[in-house]
Amino acid sequence: MKQVDLLYSGKAKSVYRTDDPGVYIMKFRDDITAFDGGKKDTLGGKGRYNAEVSSFFFRYLEENGIKTHYLSSVDPTAIAVRSLTMIPLEVIVRNVAAGSIVRNYPFREGEVLDPAVIVIDYKSDAHHDPMLNDDLIYALGLATPEELDQIKAMALAVNIVLSEYLAARGITLVDFKLEFGKTDGEIVVGDEISMDSMRLWDKETGASLDKDVYRFNKGDVMETYAGVAKRILSPPGEESA
Repeated sequence: MKQVDLLYSGKAKSVYRTDDPGVYIMKFRDDITAFDGGKKDTLGGKGRYNAEVSSFFFRYLEENGIKTHYLSSVDPTAIAVRSLTMIPLEVIVRNVAAGSIVRNYPFREGEVLDPAVIVIDYKSDAHHDPMLNDDLIYALGLATPEELDQIKAMALAVNIVLSEYLAARGITLVDFKLEFGKTDGEIVVGDEISMDSMRLWDKETGASLDKDVYRFNKGDVMETYAGVAKRILSPPGEESA
């Protein structure tokens, strides 16, 4: 498999075609952004941590019966993935109230949401990713009722798997974003699962372990990413070894 040319460059990742039309290479860059691109920086090593964590979580989901686009690790900052027809939805699963759900609705910061709340946004930079309801999704032709039911069920299944894994390492999965795509008519998890796409809190201290550290100047971003990556990639109880 050989990288051929650039297909797409986003805020923090680049996707390349390969000489196999069914395989892309996803490169995690060191770029970091917040507030719809209003805040931007480049942090050495960030891409590697996000690639390692995404690669691990994709493998872990596959082991737990959840299909993803992941194929293999290419190098410390890149993974090989199946080519997908992406569904332009950002599916956010919220276990604890934080961020925009607190700003926009009468929830308290830190309030546990049981059952978990699913929020779906339209993935469109031109429209600033507005929130959707089911009727808008159907009217826009983004997914059928059957497909949307499957997407929601998969998102909740991912939530159970990741929440349990992270809890064993002293981390609360506050919320996270998923994207989905189709391959041979099958819906699978795509994009990434990393500190850029999850909101994580330390169970003991409540400290942020994700991109909120960058958004709100809560500390050393790379120290945080390195620390949480080590906790995620290590067996329980061995992350401080």
